[in-house]
Amino acid sequence: QVQLVESGGGLVQAGGSLRLSCAASGRTFGSYRMAWFRQAPGRVREFVAAISWGGVNTYYTDSVKGRFTISRDNAKNTVYLQMNSLKPEDTAVYYCAATSKTGPREGPYDYWGQGTQVTVSS
Repeated sequence: QVQLVESGGGLVQAGGSLRLSCAASGRTFGSYRMAWFRQAPGRVREFVAAISWGGVNTYYTDSVKGRFTISRDNAKNTVYLQMNSLKPEDTAVYYCAATSKTGPREGPYDYWGQGTQVTVSS
């Protein structure tokens, strides 16, 4: 079992930055592929970014490429999402997810955090 706890959300003006963190429990964090998803009001949850077990490979949805960076620190059991040049359309609840299985970067994922709200004002 893996428990995930997100933090770092908040209210920011357009063009600003936030860094989300996701702290994971468990001794095998380094064996999990990690990802960030988001869900805006009235919309389906969408894939944002993923990072491989060792952190070498990263993947992004097109709308955040060049603005968001996913990273991980396996010594701290933490994955991050650095979000720059934020836009109002980035407003959503952001979720951290983990899986130990191979498969598509967009999922499925086995473990989910509770989410953290990101609001970008125009």
